[in-house]
Amino acid sequence: MAEHLTDSPLAAEAVLAGVGDPEHGGTACFLGTTRRESESREVVAIEYEAHRAMAEEEIVRIVSEAGDRFGGTMAAIHRVGRVEVGEPSVIVAASTPHRPEAFAACRFLIDGIKARAPIWKRIHYVDGNAEWIDGISESARGTAHINHGQSAAWG
Repeated sequence: MAEHLTDSPLAAEAVLAGVGDPEHGGTACFLGTTRRESESREVVAIEYEAHRAMAEEEIVRIVSEAGDRFGGTMAAIHRVGRVEVGEPSVIVAASTPHRPEAFAACRFLIDGIKARAPIWKRIHYVDGNAEWIDGISESARGTAHINHGQSAAWG
């Protein structure tokens, strides 16, 4: 997978095709989607921003670590920009010799991206208000900062 960040809508089929391997018996995929409610408030969309160069580097590192740890083929892509309710904002996939490793690799990938990649999110509510959500890990907080009144990461 050439890019790990995109402004375009995400397609699970393309990500899965990128990890397919007839030698592997387990393929797993996780899609993180924008949900309709956050903290008892109705959501219309989430807007993602990233320190593109640093986020790309970190996601490449996470994908490589997953491949080393679980064997097989890994992929991860995160959307930036506005993501409407029900649309995926992140997709990770793993193809490994066996099922348990594929599931474990997907968890490793999504947890690694959430904890380490400098990606921020702003939740847009149905009432017209929006807020940056704080949740970026300390390691990512030290690598990049966008001043929106507070740091925020998707979470």
